[in-house]
Order: sequence, then structure tokens, then C-alpha cells
Amino acid sequence: MNFAGSSPKEKRNKERFVKEAFSSIAKRYDLANTLLSLGIDSWWRKRARDALGERSLVLDLCAGTLSMTRSYLDRWRGGRVIALDFSLDMLLLGRKRLKRREGRCSLVLGDALALPFPAGTFSGVMMAFGLRNLVDLQAGLAEIFRVLGEGGKAVILEFGHPTLPLFRQLYRLYLSRVIPSLGGWITGRREVHHYLFRSIDSFPSREEILGMMQKVGFKGLRASSLTLGICVLYQGEKV
Repeated sequence: MNFAGSSPKEKRNKERFVKEAFSSIAKRYDLANTLLSLGIDSWWRKRARDALGERSLVLDLCAGTLSMTRSYLDRWRGGRVIALDFSLDMLLLGRKRLKRREGRCSLVLGDALALPFPAGTFSGVMMAFGLRNLVDLQAGLAEIFRVLGEGGKAVILEFGHPTLPLFRQLYRLYLSRVIPSLGGWITGRREVHHYLFRSIDSFPSREEILGMMQKVGFKGLRASSLTLGICVLYQGEKV
């Protein structure tokens, strides 16, 4: 499916598709991520949580099955995490996996484009592979900035575009051919993994994302390439 357009109807269609798709593959979502990334996704999350550091109250945005939350709570012993996602199925599955960490995490069913928190609530925000699923990237970044308090920091993991020509071609072939086939076999939803390819392939460049972050007010901007540019770690501060 292609949601490249920006009309209200296309945005609504994308929002409905993404919500239904992720709920439908919730039980096999983590397995698919691990297999399709060859386990590297766990290291990417560790890089993000370490870049954020220990903070008093952190928002895990587009939290899914709480992989990022679990990684954060395992590393940092202080503070709390509020995990927000629009898929109840994903959140409930993630809660079962929290185990001893549950007392330091609260779950919220909500919309990343209309966060149910007052301005300045959080000292940190983290998001792993959720930005490209938003129907309005600029609005999503503006919401992140709004709920951050002064001195707060945001870290965002998102897929990127490798710069090495040959590797970029091989990676795109992997995304367009292997991901839909293998991912479809794991989850039973081949169309979801076709969407994954299209959403990565059409995602803005790191320069464009940094420009959007700067426009909403972020300072101290950084974008670090991980694994030859397959993933990018964005960092920004509210000062």
C-alpha cells in the first residue's frame, strides 16, 4: 500500500492501516524484528537509551510491545517511564513482559499527534521506529518538544538510507524482496511488510528530519549513523 500523499483521506487511510496492522501482528512483532534485523535492533535500542541517560520521567512514544521501555529500565535504576501507543494489543502484550519492572512503568493508550500530557511533563522522550508511521511528522515532533521540560532531551531511532552505493542497492533489494516474504511468513501479514519497505524507502533524509526538529525548537541536534546508515539515531534538546 502506498500512502505517499498528504490529503486528509490518505492520512486517515494510513492511520487506520497502521493501527490495524500493528495490532494484528502484535504477538509476533518482536520475533519478526529480531529475525529481520539479525538481532541488531536490540543494540540500536541500547545506543538510544544510553544517549538519553537516566532521567526522572521518560516518555516512550509509539512504545509498541515495550522493547525500548524494558531496555531503558534494565539499564537505569532511577526514574519512571510512561509508555504510550495507539495499539492496545501491543501495550497489553508488552505489559506481560515487564515482570519486575512493572512498578516503574505506566501504560497509556493514546495518539502521538495529540499527547494527553501538559507541556513540560517529561525530562526525556524516546521513540524507536515510530516516527515514519505518523501521518504528520512535523506535528509529531512538535508534540515531543511540547511535552519536554526545560533541559529535557529527545532520542529518536528511525531507519535511514545507506550512503554507500553498492550497499544501498543490496539493502533496498533486501527490503523490497526478502522482508515481505520472510516477514509475511513470520507474521502471516505480507502486506504489513510491504508497507515497511515503502515507509522506509520514502522516509525523508536525515537533513530533512533535522530541519523539522530545528523548526519546532530543538537545539543541540545530532544524527548518528548506525550499521552503515541502516538506522539513524537523532538527538535534540529543549533549552
